[in-house]
Amino acid sequence: MNEVKTVFAHNPHRRRLFDGFYAAANALAKAGCKTIYLDGSFVTEKDLPSDYDGCWDTAGVDLKLLDPVLITFDNSREAQKAKYYGEIFPAHLNAGLGLSFINFFQVEKISGSRKGIIAIDLTKEPFLDDSGGSL
Repeated sequence: MNEVKTVFAHNPHRRRLFDGFYAAANALAKAGCKTIYLDGSFVTEKDLPSDYDGCWDTAGVDLKLLDPVLITFDNSREAQKAKYYGEIFPAHLNAGLGLSFINFFQVEKISGSRKGIIAIDLTKEPFLDDSGGSL
């Protein structure tokens, strides 16, 4: 997560998006999520990306401990965007075109070529704690 911050949170706008992503990661880790994936214009060189996109592995997640905002997708995911400044989905959900989000995010929109996304192992992130603060 420190590397994501260093590389992608290099201006105030991007720092705000990173803080939202960090808060979502923290909430997911508290519910038992072990891996989160980051994608979207946030992981490009674009100076002012509108948000970030991501997904998370549901294995081991206790839905009773999960922030309900993270599984609220109505109203164009407005609750997620308001609280976490981005959109993040369970990795196995259907994103369209017969692809799960984890696979959908690995396809370049224009060319259809395969591309990488950032995987963060939340079990190895000691900064995730009860305070909910950012790095």
